[in-house]
Amino acid sequence: MSANRQPLPPETPTRRLVIGVGNGYRRDDGVGVKAARRLRESRADLTVVEASGEGGALLSLWRPVDQVVLIDAVRAGSQPGKVHRFDAHRQSIPSDFFSYSTHQFSVAEAVEMARALGTLPRRLIVYGIEGKCFAGGTGLSPEVDASVQNVLERIAGEFQSGVMIRETEEAHA
Repeated sequence: MSANRQPLPPETPTRRLVIGVGNGYRRDDGVGVKAARRLRESRADLTVVEASGEGGALLSLWRPVDQVVLIDAVRAGSQPGKVHRFDAHRQSIPSDFFSYSTHQFSVAEAVEMARALGTLPRRLIVYGIEGKCFAGGTGLSPEVDASVQNVLERIAGEFQSGVMIRETEEAHA
């Protein structure tokens, strides 16, 4: 994987937000929330919030922010625990990845609405972790739980030295 670092102009104040999306009472749907909680413990330099994934609330959360990383569970038919990465300025977010959502207006629709309105943050990266079980209950499946650390390390790279990294890897490898 190669990366091209693109610093923000020095006159621009950098506001960085990580949003962990999910429902901890629907097993793997809680992976974004778990990742957010772990990140909050280790990165005081980032603003980290938990959200249900309702699109209107997401639009409000990221509207005043320059750099956003969002973490959520996805159902794309990949192996459980597979990490998908999307740069919202370079590609659309597949709405079928988030089709399990209980909200009519979910992550993918929120991104596309913000794009249509011209209100996407300067950088918006979405990490989707392939879920296995979305039934009622608590706790992540082992494959999904094992992916949390990988995503946290990748997020650390996103914000390395105050620079957002633009990865040139395959769209959602």
